[in-house]
Amino acid sequence: MWREPASHWRELGAVDKWWPVTKPDGLPDNFEVHLPERWLPDAYRPAWVRQRLLAARLDRSWKRLRRKGCRTRVLHLWHYQAQPALELDGYDLSVYHIDDEYSFEFDPPPMPPQERRVLERVDQVFVISPGLLERKGGINPNTTQVPEGVDYELYSTPVPEPGDLASIPRPRIGYTGALKLQLDWPLQLELARRHPEWSFVFVGPRTLPSGQQTVLEEMTRLPNVYFLGLKSVTNLAGYPQHFDVCTMPYLVNGYTNNIYPLKLHEYLASGRPVVGSPVRSLLDFGHLIGLATTVDEWSAALTAALNGDGSSGGAAVARQAVARQHDWGVLVHRIAATICERLGDAHAASFRERVGGSSDAYP
Repeated sequence: MWREPASHWRELGAVDKWWPVTKPDGLPDNFEVHLPERWLPDAYRPAWVRQRLLAARLDRSWKRLRRKGCRTRVLHLWHYQAQPALELDGYDLSVYHIDDEYSFEFDPPPMPPQERRVLERVDQVFVISPGLLERKGGINPNTTQVPEGVDYELYSTPVPEPGDLASIPRPRIGYTGALKLQLDWPLQLELARRHPEWSFVFVGPRTLPSGQQTVLEEMTRLPNVYFLGLKSVTNLAGYPQHFDVCTMPYLVNGYTNNIYPLKLHEYLASGRPVVGSPVRSLLDFGHLIGLATTVDEWSAALTAALNGDGSSGGAAVARQAVARQHDWGVLVHRIAATICERLGDAHAASFRERVGGSSDAYP
């Protein structure tokens, strides 16, 4: 069960805060998405009232799971602010899953005391990136890095060229994902100006604050820059394989050194050449992708990729082989196996019997 955070009692009159959550397509029947009941809201104070309300919400969750036949309960936290749930009874194993630097600051502050308490208290920690592992992996001995993955079949299967991409001249330097603060926009503007013979394609929604879109507006006026907007998850997968080079032009700072770009393995699954900034997660893939910092380095790396360095059939196969190892089936197998091992020998043996003892069976 995925349980949405409770809204504060002051928001009881906001209908959209209590609208039923629709389960995303493709999830199994036994996966439930649940909104807390209106009569069990959150309350900031007094603390004992807040804890009582939390206990009531969790108790209802456990009861719903028991009615479905669940006998082993795993409390899986996705943010350290859920720490009060650890103080309650009713679960057999606790997990903290760190999938971002939650300060979201370019120069992250020291770890909050509340997060340290969660790391010390839980039975198992999963962390998404090597940067986060290096920062937070020394507190709980049961810490495992599990990176972002890819729907390998979706991104590796050849599809027709998307209609809005077909008219854009080659070579195409492409990016998929949100157009956000973490990207080096001055770098991209200068590259587009320096190389009018290349088409720079951006596929994704604009999420930059309204006061920081000056560079985007300048780029929009260039004849070789194309913004194609938001696409569905399925349709987005058809774009990287029709780029000539895929890019990850991040700023390099304390925040981006803790991320693990979802698009990394999506790009690799397409087989196309990739150039990115040397953020911590990408350093481990320097044998497969080009890494560049300055405009001159980016210009050289993109030129090399377009001229055939890394564009051979063998290089494409190598990229796809790594992406296949990061298929979501492989990664979920690893997470589930770790949880079952932490629950004890009986659960570990049951897991191996059900799905096999090796992740090689996936995807």
